[in-house]
Amino acid sequence: MPERTIADFKALLTAQPTDEDLAAAQADPRKGVQQAYKQYLKRAEKQAALVARFNQHMHLERAFWSRGGQYVAGVDEVGRGPLAGPVVTAAVVLDNSFDLLEVNDSKQVTAKKRLALMPKILEEAVAVSIGVADAQTIDQLNIYEATRVAMKQAVEGLSVNPTLLLVDAMQIPVPIEQTRLIKGDAKSASISAASIVAKVVRDHLMEMYDQVYPGYDFADNMGYGTAKHLAGLKELGVTPIHRHSFSPVRDAE
Repeated sequence: MPERTIADFKALLTAQPTDEDLAAAQADPRKGVQQAYKQYLKRAEKQAALVARFNQHMHLERAFWSRGGQYVAGVDEVGRGPLAGPVVTAAVVLDNSFDLLEVNDSKQVTAKKRLALMPKILEEAVAVSIGVADAQTIDQLNIYEATRVAMKQAVEGLSVNPTLLLVDAMQIPVPIEQTRLIKGDAKSASISAASIVAKVVRDHLMEMYDQVYPGYDFADNMGYGTAKHLAGLKELGVTPIHRHSFSPVRDAE
């Protein structure tokens, strides 16, 4: 058998090398082979870390299924802090075939990766639902209660009936058992998926509002009180999507 070239090793190590292939690469003294082998080890380490995190994030869901439960929904929100725009919630039901290792708390995932994961989540999830509380609802109820209303809307919009909700630090006014988790979007795959769905939906809404109400930089700040947003408030005044109950908006009025 002819000696494997460096290109041969690179091709093997980027595919699925056998133990024999790995041993041969490790023993090969050529610099190009050693570089390819080190790159393989880095990729394998990164993949192992992803798998370990994913298994940890699926622990609550798998425990629920092991007790005979069928549908558990993760629920999360995005947009409690901004001065403008709605608070958006999502409820996501997964099953044991879910395998998107990169799903994580939306704040830990880049915008590009969130956009790539969104259709995959929608494809793999058993059910997905959205809830929205607009600025007027937030002003009427307060942000906490408006978020609960939007979460209730998301849960009740699911096409299946969950018997357990995994919720990121909130209590939802529905007669379903709930497990409230601090920083739940970093502890549950279902909540992580919900956080990504809610974030992508809200970002799209704010990008649309940026075209309807130019001058506030909504497409970039997503309604948060950045310098450009506050400058827009001072120069242009308050829009229908601003939250009047939030002090910088009250000050602008």
